[in-house]
Amino acid sequence: MSIPFSLLDLSPVPEGSEAADAIRNTLDLARHAEDWGYRRFWLAEHHNMPGIASAATAVLIGLVAQATSSIRVGAGGIMLPNHAPLTVAESFGTLATAFPDRIDLGLGRAPGGDGAVIRALRRDPMADSFPQDVVELLDYLGPERPGAAVRALPGEGTNVPVWILGSSLFGAQLAAHLGLPYAFASHFAPSDLDRAIAIYRERFRPGPWNDRPQVMLAINVFAADDGDEARYLRTSMQLAFARLRTGMPGKLPMPVRDLDAEIGGQMRRMVDEALKISAVGNVVEVGVQLRDLIATYRPDEVILTGQIHDHQARLRSFDIAADVMKAL
Repeated sequence: MSIPFSLLDLSPVPEGSEAADAIRNTLDLARHAEDWGYRRFWLAEHHNMPGIASAATAVLIGLVAQATSSIRVGAGGIMLPNHAPLTVAESFGTLATAFPDRIDLGLGRAPGGDGAVIRALRRDPMADSFPQDVVELLDYLGPERPGAAVRALPGEGTNVPVWILGSSLFGAQLAAHLGLPYAFASHFAPSDLDRAIAIYRERFRPGPWNDRPQVMLAINVFAADDGDEARYLRTSMQLAFARLRTGMPGKLPMPVRDLDAEIGGQMRRMVDEALKISAVGNVVEVGVQLRDLIATYRPDEVILTGQIHDHQARLRSFDIAADVMKAL
């Protein structure tokens, strides 16, 4: 039996396009992903980013769920410190009520933006109540609480599956302590990947949400019928990542033939290290790389992502990846 595979879409806005185009492309990709056998279609909360159209994540999840019929749709994730737990419970409780047994809620601890975004969201940058907020949110979504002073309506009784997302050891420890599934952001921050998975599995405590550890591994994929074309398509994400790291975020760049000429060798090495959990090439190359990553980290599920400038090329990449995953 093949390992379950899912898709993380940042709803990228390519150079030459607008947010409306990105949203249409996201809905189109979701419909194809459902046909290709992807288990989940997740979207992520980012703010003040010209190249990402998923800022209002719960709204976009609703649009994707409406445009599809069976694939699970969710957040990968909601940045919980930006929101009151009750608000998140009501939003996702509403989604789960409208689309029963199809909604997931991944929770992150980061702000999803810079200091200006934190101020605009009226956040206290010194406050860190993430563990307590997760527990409060679980209570709102869990069994009905008729006598509670505050209830999530809709929300309670929906038991929306909650995942902890992370790129450090903190999230691994929290997910293990609460008995929740854990998704590691290995597609852009792989440095603690080995230790985080080991800690999560060693310290996992079964509870009402999960009776065993459940690890999701995030992998970038850039697949094409020709391997060189796939590596060319990948340069859009490499360029975007380099620009983000140097404080110049923008729309998803067009791919380039000579990446080193654009960003320099030192930046190239840093970007490639951050994006090393990737599968790039033709169907054979991508198959070998995905098989090796799965054998190394033994995830219970993988979630594939990859920002490609051309929408048709992006569709083809995820189509190839789905065929590879089913063959594994």
